[in-house]
Amino acid sequence: MVNDEVSEANKKPLAIFKNSMFQQKFRPITSSGKKRIWRSLKQVLAQERALPWPSDAIHYSSINAPPSFKPAKKYSDISGLPAHYTDPQTKLYYATADEFMTVRSLPMDITAGYLALRGAPSIV
Repeated sequence: MVNDEVSEANKKPLAIFKNSMFQQKFRPITSSGKKRIWRSLKQVLAQERALPWPSDAIHYSSINAPPSFKPAKKYSDISGLPAHYTDPQTKLYYATADEFMTVRSLPMDITAGYLALRGAPSIV
């Protein structure tokens, strides 16, 4: 009798909104027998843009982020490490003295290629 009272006192009541028979499947099968296809964010946004939205509706593709107040981080064009230095001749970013030697020894066409990859204006 005492054990029954203790077990009932320790037992937490199930929440009303929880279904004790619920079993989640990774890819649920629809009523037609087909597996449900998961969509990427790009697909969801494309589908959202195609819908006829009112002009004042707010959705993912209509939200614009404000500009950042933090300066953009600079990474070395050679190694990808955080760069604290910029070569004044070639305008390439570098992180160490060894990379500086490499940057100075690069031909002009490769330097222009690195700048183009970064999206910086090429020096002439």
